Amino acid sequence: MQNVKGTYDFFGKEQALRKKVQSTLQEVFELYDFDGMESTVLNELELLTSKYAGGDEILKEMYQLSDQGKRSLGLRYDLTIPFAKVIALNPGIEFPYKRYEIGKVFRDGPVKRGRLREFLQCDADIVGTKGPEAEAELMQLAVEVFRRLDIPVLIRWNNRRFLGEVLEAVGVRPEDTQSVMLTLDKIAKIGKEEVVKELGSKGLQDEAIRGIGELITMADPTFEQIADRYGIGDSQGALEVSDLQKLMERLGLDAVCRFDPYLSRGLSFYTGTVYEIFDASGSFGSSLGAGGRYDAIIGQLVGREDVDYPTVGISFGMESIMEMLQTRPIEAAGACVTVIPIGETNPESLKAAAELRASGIRTSLDTSKRKLKKSLASAASNRIRYVVLIGEDEAAAGKVRLKDMDEMTEAVVALEEAIHQVFRRLC
Repeated sequence: MQNVKGTYDFFGKEQALRKKVQSTLQEVFELYDFDGMESTVLNELELLTSKYAGGDEILKEMYQLSDQGKRSLGLRYDLTIPFAKVIALNPGIEFPYKRYEIGKVFRDGPVKRGRLREFLQCDADIVGTKGPEAEAELMQLAVEVFRRLDIPVLIRWNNRRFLGEVLEAVGVRPEDTQSVMLTLDKIAKIGKEEVVKELGSKGLQDEAIRGIGELITMADPTFEQIADRYGIGDSQGALEVSDLQKLMERLGLDAVCRFDPYLSRGLSFYTGTVYEIFDASGSFGSSLGAGGRYDAIIGQLVGREDVDYPTVGISFGMESIMEMLQTRPIEAAGACVTVIPIGETNPESLKAAAELRASGIRTSLDTSKRKLKKSLASAASNRIRYVVLIGEDEAAAGKVRLKDMDEMTEAVVALEEAIHQVFRRLC
């Protein structure tokens, strides 16, 4: 018996750490006034494979199935399309609308470090804001999340509309734009020479290949250098880049956000700004999060292709974040108190544990019936400071024996007094 490849069970300290990361994300999402949402895991295949969804690359990795009614279904491969569906089905939602969702998604793709087939995504999206302030707010949110997790990050960003304008300027045909973007997006992984080779295998015109080759040989070009070189400084995409760049400079985000003219992201639904979050030290290669603007999906889903629902989102990769934290572990919270019954005092011990918990104190109950010495050693190894011992004498007197494992002291006191002492020192 074994797990399906690319899936894992989480428990114990690892699960406690995962919950801590999720709690951090949820706290920041709600601090930024995003409302929680749960969308469906199971969706109609037609929705997930529509031309408005993730594109050919992602559809190759989608899990497909059918139900007893022979309906064609699929497991969600991200949280974006199900979210767009919710907006499309609920026209009464007031805009701007900000939501977050933390849920599992599924992709039948290659398994590697930080990339699984069943994994948790943590998304935040804003619908109804056209200007760059939506992108800037999500970047601020991301910086705050990783500050709390003590992970220095670099956010690489670009604009797909601007990149399309650049490719047009170097001779790429409109029908080849999406394919070229996917290849350029690999430049950091496979290098410039391999990018040129891959482009050559796609049947591009020689002029376009030469133009792209000249573009990618520019050494860390700025937005202004590229816009000037190709004479597209007044294009729509260029203006969008310029507006966001100026806003980020005023907010101080330019210290952690770097313009990357080759970034496009794999999903085809992005219409403007795109961004990816990376470990600033460069020691971890996979992205820790990503997102961008997708203005067209919702309108297309409701049959109004002439109407844009301006939308920007960001997704945090739980598995990648966990991989980062394995090298710099965060101490997971455990019980503050353990109650140990001695003799036939299970009812009194259960009652004491219930009253401790009712006071907001995380409490474990040792029902192992092992020797007291071993129970105390277990509490010490789990760094539990307080032990409440209840023997038959304590039970008869309506008392408990409170043991402080740090100070190596103990006293027989009323349960109310024990709760007061623990709460005062730990809470």
